[in-house]
Amino acid sequence: MVNEANGTLPAPQELETFLSPDEKRKEKSVNKYNLAQDAESQFDPFDERRLENPTSNTDTLTHLLKASLGTGILAMPYAFKCVGLVTGILFTIIVAIVCTHCSYILVKCAHVLYKKTKKTAMTFPEVGESALENGPESLKRFANCFRLFIIISLFATYFGTCSVYTVIIAKNILQVVAYYMNVEEKDVEIRIFIIALLLPLIFMSWVRNLKYLAPVSMIANVFMSLGLGITFYYLLGTGGIVVENIPNMLFKGPKEWPEFFSLSIFAIEAIGVVMPLENAMKTPRSMLGFCGVLNKGMSGVTFVYILLGFLGYLRYGENVNDTITLSLMDPIIPAQVVKISIALAVYCTFGLQFFVCIEIMWNGIKDKFTKRPDLADYIMRTIMVTACVLLAVAVPTIGPFMGVIGAFSFIEVITYWDIGFGPCKYLIIKNVIVVAFGLFALIFGTKDAVTQIIKVYSPEAGNNIVPLNSTSTGLH
Repeated sequence: MVNEANGTLPAPQELETFLSPDEKRKEKSVNKYNLAQDAESQFDPFDERRLENPTSNTDTLTHLLKASLGTGILAMPYAFKCVGLVTGILFTIIVAIVCTHCSYILVKCAHVLYKKTKKTAMTFPEVGESALENGPESLKRFANCFRLFIIISLFATYFGTCSVYTVIIAKNILQVVAYYMNVEEKDVEIRIFIIALLLPLIFMSWVRNLKYLAPVSMIANVFMSLGLGITFYYLLGTGGIVVENIPNMLFKGPKEWPEFFSLSIFAIEAIGVVMPLENAMKTPRSMLGFCGVLNKGMSGVTFVYILLGFLGYLRYGENVNDTITLSLMDPIIPAQVVKISIALAVYCTFGLQFFVCIEIMWNGIKDKFTKRPDLADYIMRTIMVTACVLLAVAVPTIGPFMGVIGAFSFIEVITYWDIGFGPCKYLIIKNVIVVAFGLFALIFGTKDAVTQIIKVYSPEAGNNIVPLNSTSTGLH
C-alpha cells in the first residue's frame, strides 16, 4: 500500500476502481450539494437572532392592528356607496385577501431566504435583493436595482402618508377649535396647527424601539376604538335607517368601482411595517400560519372595515359624506369627541408609520456615523420629521402616489425559482393575477389622489380647504 506521506496519492477505494471518470465527477457534485443542503438545514436563523428588546406576539398584533386599522376606515361608508352593500362586502374581502396574501408571502419568502443567505433578519428591500441574487442567473444583475426600486417606493409612500397624518391631526383639531370659537373653518389657517405639531411629532419619532412603541400603539387603538364606538352609536342607536331604500343600495354599476378599490386597498394594506415587525419579534414563526399573528390581525381589521362600511352606508345612504365623522352632526358634543379621539389616535400612530422611513434612511447612512451613532440617529430623526411637517405646510393636501403590491409577487416567483412553482405552475398564474390587481390599484389610486389635489387647488377652491378625501386615499 502506498503511503501518502511519501508524496504519493493514497490508493483508491475498492468501489472507486469500478467508477468511470464521469461517474466520479457526478458523485463529487452530489456530495458537494448534500453538504450545502446539510449546512443550510443546520442553520436556524431564529435561534441565531439576537434582539435586545424583542416584541411578543401581543405587541406585534397591537402594532399590526394599528397600522391597518387607521383613519382610512372612516371612508368605508363612502366606498360602499360606490359599489353597493352586497358588492362592498365581497370586494372588501377580496382586497383584504390580496393585501394579507402579499404580506404573508413577503414574510414567507424572507424565511426561505434567511437560510439561503445565512442571515437572521432582513428589511423588505433586502428580501427583494436577496431573491434576485439567489434566483436565476439572468436576473442577478438586477438585484441592486430592484432593491433601490423598493426603497424609493416604500419611502415615498410612507413619507407622504406621514405628511398626510400631520394634516389629519391638524384638521381635526382645527374643526374642534373653530366650533368652540364660533368661527368658520376657512377663516382659520391650518398651517399654524401643522407647525404646532412639529415638537410633539419629533418626540414621538425619538422612540427608537418597537418594543417601546407597543404601549403607544395600544393607546392609539383605545382612542380609535372610542371614536369608532361613538360612530357606531350614531349608526345603530339613533335610528334613521330607511328600509325602503335597501333594494336600491344592494348593487351598483361598475362606473365607480375603481374609486372603491383606490380607497379600500390603500386603507387596509400595511405591507411596509410587516418586515420591521417580523424582525423585532421574539418568535418570528408566529407571524405565519393559519392562526398566526398576520392572519389574526387582518381578519379582525377586515371585519371592522366591513361593519362600518355596511352600517354607515345603510344609515346615511346616498347622503353619506366622504368621511363618516362629517355625518355625525347631532348631538354635537359626541361628534367633537370623535374628532379629538381620531386626532390622538393618528398622532400615536405616527411613530409606527414613520418607523419605515427612519429604518430606510438609517440603513443608508449608518456606516458613515460609526463614532457617535446614537447622536446621528436622533439628528436624522429630527431632520426627517421636520421635512415631513414642512411638506405638509407647503402642500396641506397630499396622498400616496406609489403602489408596490406587484413587487411582492415578483419576489415570490424568484424566491421559489429553484424550489418549484407547484402543480400546473400555479405560483406564476397566481402572481400574474396579483400583479394585475396591484397595477389596477396603482393607476386608479394615483388618479384619485391627483384628481383630489386638482380639485382643491382649482381657482374655485380656497387655499385653506383640505379635501376630506385626503384622509381616506391611502391612509392606514
